[in-house]
Amino acid sequence: MALGFRAGASFRPAMPVIPAMPFLPAMQPTRFGVFLAPFHNDDENPTLQLRRDLDLMTHLDRLGYEEAWIGEHHSGSYEIIGSPEVFIAAAVERTQRIRFGTGVSSLSYHHPLVLADRMCQLDHQSMGRIMFGVGPGQLPMDADMMGIDPIDQRRRMNESLDAIMALFAGETVTVKTDWFELREARLQLLPFQRPSMEVALASTMSPTGSLAAARHGAALLSVAASVPIGFDTLTTNWDIYASACIDAGYVADRAKWRIVIPMHIAPTREEAEADVRWGAQKFVRYMSAVGGRTLPFGASPDAAIERWRGDGFGVLGAATIGTPDDAIERIEAMVERTGGFGTFLLLAHNCADVAATQRSYELFARFVAPHFVGSNAGRHASLDWTRANGQRLGARVNEAITQAIAAPR
Repeated sequence: MALGFRAGASFRPAMPVIPAMPFLPAMQPTRFGVFLAPFHNDDENPTLQLRRDLDLMTHLDRLGYEEAWIGEHHSGSYEIIGSPEVFIAAAVERTQRIRFGTGVSSLSYHHPLVLADRMCQLDHQSMGRIMFGVGPGQLPMDADMMGIDPIDQRRRMNESLDAIMALFAGETVTVKTDWFELREARLQLLPFQRPSMEVALASTMSPTGSLAAARHGAALLSVAASVPIGFDTLTTNWDIYASACIDAGYVADRAKWRIVIPMHIAPTREEAEADVRWGAQKFVRYMSAVGGRTLPFGASPDAAIERWRGDGFGVLGAATIGTPDDAIERIEAMVERTGGFGTFLLLAHNCADVAATQRSYELFARFVAPHFVGSNAGRHASLDWTRANGQRLGARVNEAITQAIAAPR
């Protein structure tokens, strides 16, 4: 092989030509679920709202959704589930196959031994239908009521998660921090799922969740997936996660990556818009309270819908309000932009009434999920083959009938 060099350049042999790798399409989601904070207007009976949430779990289970993630919040009036574990325990008994995750347990609010113990009990009661979603805590009002400085929440989350993962693994843990202590602590009841239940870290705008997830080989749960100004943050956080996984000795698995986006679909866009007019403006009222300021796009339902479709509602992101085809197009765009993910989660927003909300979930299950799972690939191929061969085989049937009629008796 001839070796060449140019004046002023360092001498190096020519690199061999490496054949190009075949193009690998981005991973499309094959699992679908719901992320339930929940969001409920404060002008209704909260008892009935919680009962409807439980009814929704049975509805999702019948429709074939794989997952439901239940939030933890303690202030703000709208997100009224304070214990996702209590809710999940009731939902498990009403359903058959859907899996439930805490979405998320705010680690900075809980002693790690007590929370780990509760999750293991729930894992056994459900016989393995539990996932453990964690984060530092989203609402600063929650932390303030507990005397926790929001600056400390991410540090506390990491300290708690380190202890909980060791406890799940059956280790004896001794550690002392400025907010909890463990003395030769161990779980008397280890997880039902072995080696442990799936753990997922919430990721919004900062890389904290990505780094913590990678350190423990946990999954990534991207809640702020459709925030337009945070779109680069979404992919950047995945890149940070993938790189940190390598450093920690794990493989970043896109199949375990979950993306959360708000959607409401109906047979037509006009119907979808009419449905969410019922609650979109009320939703802005809650977002205004959380941000501590009056938001101009809450002046009318139309203004709220326009904003929600465009710049979105804070970390909850921009919504798709339209038809099943619009939902498919939005998910495909997310797949192309991110490089692919395994699970798509619908953000439960409750901006439509009960009947319209249930219909939206049903339309998604009937027309959107099958598109990505390929449920009808075999049927489409069969119909194409039938169309191509129908005339030929039909002619043979007619010939057989003619011969049978003409045959002597």
